[in-house]
Amino acid sequence: MASCYFYMAFEPVYILILAFTIIIDYYAAIFIENSQGKKRKQWLIASLIANIGVLVVFKYYNYLFLFLPGNAFEFDSRSHGIPYLSIALPIGLSFHTFQAMSYTIEVYRGNQKAERRIGLYALFVMFYPQLVAGPIERPQNIFPQFKEVKKFDYDRIKSGLQLMAWGMFKKVVIADRLASFVDEVYRQPGNFESISVWVATFFFTFQIYCDFSGYTDIAIGAGLVMGFRLMKNFHNPYFAKSIREFWSRWHISLSTWFRDYLYIPLGGNRVSKSRAYFNVFFVFLVSGVWHGANTNYIIWGALHGLYLIIGLVTLNARNNFLKLLNIDNESRLMNITNTLLTFLLVMIAWIAFRADYELKYFSFVLWDKIAASPEIFHTPMTWDYIRTYVFMGHGMTEFIYAILLIVFLLLVNRMQEKQSLRELINRQKTFFRWALYISSLLIFIYLGVFESDAQFIYFQF
Repeated sequence: MASCYFYMAFEPVYILILAFTIIIDYYAAIFIENSQGKKRKQWLIASLIANIGVLVVFKYYNYLFLFLPGNAFEFDSRSHGIPYLSIALPIGLSFHTFQAMSYTIEVYRGNQKAERRIGLYALFVMFYPQLVAGPIERPQNIFPQFKEVKKFDYDRIKSGLQLMAWGMFKKVVIADRLASFVDEVYRQPGNFESISVWVATFFFTFQIYCDFSGYTDIAIGAGLVMGFRLMKNFHNPYFAKSIREFWSRWHISLSTWFRDYLYIPLGGNRVSKSRAYFNVFFVFLVSGVWHGANTNYIIWGALHGLYLIIGLVTLNARNNFLKLLNIDNESRLMNITNTLLTFLLVMIAWIAFRADYELKYFSFVLWDKIAASPEIFHTPMTWDYIRTYVFMGHGMTEFIYAILLIVFLLLVNRMQEKQSLRELINRQKTFFRWALYISSLLIFIYLGVFESDAQFIYFQF
């Protein structure tokens, strides 16, 4: 009931969509478990069609008309006699749909028993901490926890609240502060110089990380307070030394979902090289489509697919080249180089993710500017130029705050690579801990951006 209320607070009528998929998948799982042979697969397909059908109608219906003749950049429903749906996207639709699909797939594979209590299954789909933006849970992790007796545990609750506070700090203090710079440039990139696009893209790289991982921390922390252990969804992704490693650290619940339910069923890497490369590219293309009905998301997914394929194709050549130069690929210098190169590739791909919906902005403005020689090499660096194109109209103090917050984030993430920050804090004396809490609260109040329309980015997916 609490999860229903939580979801209905956004748009009450959309609870009917959840009810529809819950009822379909609940009975489909039971029929799968009780059936034999082809009927099991038929019930699975019926469940998948119902879930994917909901996604297509609410998320992709209008977008599909872009591919009708004469509709390369816009859609006019009158010219085709087909209705254009002016409906808002149900919040978190892709997340809870994929979670529901994982349930029926696991029942079909025999890894999960069909749940006979519809209320318990409904809770699995609607569990409010991760309902709207993940992590996308597996039934094997959640259902046993629903059946455990929950008892008050001070240390567990304290850890959950600390994680929620850190997630809120990342969102309100870092992500939303960076957003003001990013939005200024990406709203009208034609009004800014190349250096502005570079700075805005650099800021967006950390904005989307703090925004999304911040929500995940809040979700995992809220679950922990109540005694539920949700899966880890981020692990310091910008310290990855390759694109492959990046995807083992970024949105882990989604990347493992695609690995288990799409990549491996397609054959994974147990097929010919050309087919394996196709599997990689196709999975990342679908990942782009999953993010939304927007050509830019598809380009973003395709870029990451190409990154991985190029990395696989050139792996032996790169290793032989380093061996020829007598360079250890695991040396500190190579680790730093690989990390910076991976970060640069990820940052460039984020341009497509963040770009305006109109293709002309992505194709002709942003890439032209990002590829251009930075004006800093051939333009006098006057104070007005720096204030307009580096600070993007913001004050120097705001810009310095943004840089320092990014540095602070990276330092914390670096510490977390070696040990849990929460465990380190909890080992300190009470006076130190409460001094840290109070000072953090003051920083939060002073540096936080408290705008009513500052929603989490991934709510739209």
